[in-house]
Amino acid sequence: MSAQRFKVLLVEDEQPLVSLYKEYLKEEPLDITHASSGKEALKHLSQQDPDVILLDVRLPDMNGTEILDFIQERGLTSAVIMITAHGSINMAVETMRGGAYDFLVKPFNRQRLVQTLTAALKRESIKQQVIANPKPVTTKGFQGFIGKSKAMQVIYRMVESAAPSKATTFITGESGTGKEVTAEAIHRLSPRTKKPLVVLNCAAIPKDLMESEIFGHVKGAFTGAISDHEGAATQADGGTLFLDEVCEMDLHLQSKLLRFIQTGTFTKVGGNRQQKVDIRFICATNRDPLVEIGEGRFREDLYYRLHVIPIHLPPLRAREGDTLDIARKILVEFAAEENKRFRDFDPEVSRMFLNYPWPGNVRQLQNVIRNIVVLNKGELVTADMVPAPVNPAGSGPGRVPGVIGHMHAPSLPAQGGMAPPSVAPPQNSVPTASVSPLAESLAAEALRATTNGNGNLLGGSRMGAPFEGIVNPTATGESAPIRRRAEGILPLWETEKLAIEDAIESCGGNIPKAAALLGISASTIYRKRQHWETLEAKD
Repeated sequence: MSAQRFKVLLVEDEQPLVSLYKEYLKEEPLDITHASSGKEALKHLSQQDPDVILLDVRLPDMNGTEILDFIQERGLTSAVIMITAHGSINMAVETMRGGAYDFLVKPFNRQRLVQTLTAALKRESIKQQVIANPKPVTTKGFQGFIGKSKAMQVIYRMVESAAPSKATTFITGESGTGKEVTAEAIHRLSPRTKKPLVVLNCAAIPKDLMESEIFGHVKGAFTGAISDHEGAATQADGGTLFLDEVCEMDLHLQSKLLRFIQTGTFTKVGGNRQQKVDIRFICATNRDPLVEIGEGRFREDLYYRLHVIPIHLPPLRAREGDTLDIARKILVEFAAEENKRFRDFDPEVSRMFLNYPWPGNVRQLQNVIRNIVVLNKGELVTADMVPAPVNPAGSGPGRVPGVIGHMHAPSLPAQGGMAPPSVAPPQNSVPTASVSPLAESLAAEALRATTNGNGNLLGGSRMGAPFEGIVNPTATGESAPIRRRAEGILPLWETEKLAIEDAIESCGGNIPKAAALLGISASTIYRKRQHWETLEAKD
């Protein structure tokens, strides 16, 4: 630790443990205050805001989670490290979700305690620096990142701080938050930048081949080993080895990885000679490692070894205002790739993007924009181009999923209820002088099939039930009623699907013609078909 002195509040009721922890920390620049009960801890916290709180989960008068709730409610900036017994790991997981920085499982040694405290103090120091002296990053980004939110400024500072070290870095975050980009940035800023960065995705490699991919193998080690193979450990010598999705690794291999990290030595599969390498390890996972430990799928001792410099990437929804900066850059790049003219989003689309939670984060954002660029034309992205679920209507502004064309919910005029003339048709739609009886009938029937006659939506069973009332419009010359189930009501998206597919069939498979009759664009139909395939695959 640095020469600066830090305030630590130790909340522990067992005096022998208090003495042990103080002994562990006696040479560190810390001013330690001790509280033997929850009530005493709350009294201290009402008077001071320590840098770090070492908090036992089980106290004689209350649970540690109650104190954590108090800390969150008061807006204290203290980093909280939970102390728990083995039987309380699940509780520790919940406390970390509630705002705790890390946890320690009893018994732990001096090295583990100092390591955890140092990481917590470093992170809190960076956070306070960002708050006190913000240095906004331009939209051009930082080492491959895009975004200037405070949450990402903290990440940038942590990457800069972690890069010069050889210490193992453990990156966590939801899928699509940029864990590999973070690993690349750390390597690029490190003294090892001229040496290789070797990436292994532990989830993408079969378990029986994973050991060989890491350590290599000798000829004849197993069936198919027709020659010697240099594994990632050899390839990354002098550089960085990035193990993505490390929680997916087989338990047996985890023990070998632990020894490799501790000693820097390994033996090839089928070999008998130890090799020594100089490697900086970076690991990442989108799982909760504490949950994996609690379920017995991830070794606790390996977690301690890897969790030296933890970096938790915020989800896109927590990155104040970064979404549009990222989206615009992606839009321009994809437009150039596809030889399209897109340059920006209209205000309604911007609002959609800002309001949507993006559970798939940047990766989902990329996929949505790719869909828009491929299936549409223009300079501005408009709401009718945005697919579900980002666009709640599934196709355009003011639309009800399952109701054809530019109709307004919840009511529909008796003759089809197409949009008033003031509403412009979606881009790329085929202009028509009038609405056909077929489109009118399909639209009206779609609404009736999904309401109880009073404008209230009904639920329905899944596809697969028998249908009745199928009418061939070309045979009768009459408008085509939508196909109904003998029992129940179709979900809204299925009703929409049937209506659109019936229209396509009645037009002899001509999608642009069907789209024109329905008052929507052909690209909307293609986009909806993709969405239906996704929904049906989930069934």
